[in-house]
Amino acid sequence: MKILILGGDGYLGWPTAMYLSRQGHSVGVLDNFAKRRWEIELNVEPLIPIRTLQDRVSAWRTLTGHTIDLFVSDLRNYGSVAGVLEKFCPEAIVHYGEQPSAPYSMIDHNRAVFTQVNNVTGTLNVLWAMRKIVPGCHLVKLGTMGEYGTPNIDIEEGFIEIEHKGRRDVLPFPCQPGSFYHLSKVHDSHNIRFACKVWKLASTDLNQGVVYGIETDETELDDRLATNFHYDEVFGTALNRFCVQAVEGIPLTVYGKGGQKRGFLNIRDTLRCVELAILNPAGPGEYRVFNQFTETFTISDIAKLVAQQAGELGFKVEVNFLENPRVELEEHYYNPVHAKLLGLGLQPHYLSDVLLDSMLKRVEKFKLRIKRDIILPRVKWDRKSQELVEEEKLIWAGH
Repeated sequence: MKILILGGDGYLGWPTAMYLSRQGHSVGVLDNFAKRRWEIELNVEPLIPIRTLQDRVSAWRTLTGHTIDLFVSDLRNYGSVAGVLEKFCPEAIVHYGEQPSAPYSMIDHNRAVFTQVNNVTGTLNVLWAMRKIVPGCHLVKLGTMGEYGTPNIDIEEGFIEIEHKGRRDVLPFPCQPGSFYHLSKVHDSHNIRFACKVWKLASTDLNQGVVYGIETDETELDDRLATNFHYDEVFGTALNRFCVQAVEGIPLTVYGKGGQKRGFLNIRDTLRCVELAILNPAGPGEYRVFNQFTETFTISDIAKLVAQQAGELGFKVEVNFLENPRVELEEHYYNPVHAKLLGLGLQPHYLSDVLLDSMLKRVEKFKLRIKRDIILPRVKWDRKSQELVEEEKLIWAGH
């Protein structure tokens, strides 16, 4: 099958490209390398050194004999997107190509607007180009469990059957996103669902939980094939941050009371979920949603697990509770359904089985690259620190 991966330079995009290439598919990757520019803008970088996408594609071909086609393009440019689809003619598109950070979208006005314009416009261009050039192509879009928020009822997979004043209907599950980034994903979902309805496109929305892990079968082949591991406050996850803090001897920083509960899955499971969605595609006119995670934890649970396993390596770990920079419920009901991917054959990995060897030991190997000053939170949902006000004036002067 011919599969085009949008955002192929990213944390998930590059491992997905290698994985699907190794399964015998004809794979193309598209990226405009914006994430690398945002890293420079904020003075952050992945813990593990990352080669350019061109170098990684070349190394993959040398090591495995598999060729991955590389397209440098911006999804906001419709002509460029259409040109790639005309040239590559994909049968499936895996869409990771968006600004992926909730904190980035909450820094200031400019970044909030950029996040929504970048993400929503890019996805709309993909939909219009699919309609014109490859209407039979299956779109596998990376959504987020953050679209749902934390309602006081069970979270279904995309849709919910309700009864109101004696009448029943199946409607999209109510969304309560927690950032301008998560809102952009909600807008994407609405636009994709509408395109499937009126143009008979086919799409699977993968509402994904927090992904963890650095290694896959493919990245382990050679250091040149490594993927990103961010631990900073903007692009990193709480789990990544805790692993780095444990190794560096910094107290783990739990936001608020630590009762926030989220879904998690291993990066290897992400690759398999995408593959399962591709091999079992939606039909023409069908828009479907899979909740993509394997376990749920509170942030305090994650901190305790990291502290416990880091202790087995000889690290002394403390846990600190900070004022929460986000506006979110810290104690809440959380019971999302995630049956569809399991029904297609997903066999999950579990965090307790891989944390010690595949994350903490890997972080320890690159300990000297840790930047302590990019870990603590400065982006606040309800107000902006004076430091960020001054930084914004400098960055956006003249724009």
